[in-house]
Amino acid sequence: QVHLVESGGGLAQAGGSLRLSCVASGRSISYYALAWFRRAPGKEREFVAGISRSGDLTSYSESVKGRFTISRHNDLMTVFLQMTSLKPEDTAVYYCAAAATTYISEPRKYEGDYDSWGQGTQVTVSS
Repeated sequence: QVHLVESGGGLAQAGGSLRLSCVASGRSISYYALAWFRRAPGKEREFVAGISRSGDLTSYSESVKGRFTISRHNDLMTVFLQMTSLKPEDTAVYYCAAAATTYISEPRKYEGDYDSWGQGTQVTVSS
């Protein structure tokens, strides 16, 4: 497992941008597929974006495709989520996650495929 700490959340206006970071410690993140999930008030946690171990494959939910970009820098032990054209419905607590096993190389959308989670960072988008 890896220990994950998110940062970069805050308040943004609709149409604005934010960049989330997630710094890992422990085992190298190069062994793991990584992802961002989010939980909006009163809703279940949902997949936002995922990236393969090597960074060559990415996956996005339909609600953020074309607006958010996930990337990783293995040497810096960091995964990023660049969020643009923000909407009020993007308001949520955002979590980064690392895959439960090194056998998972591609990005997965199922929450159960991840077993290392950060504490979350709040993103609030005002209209």
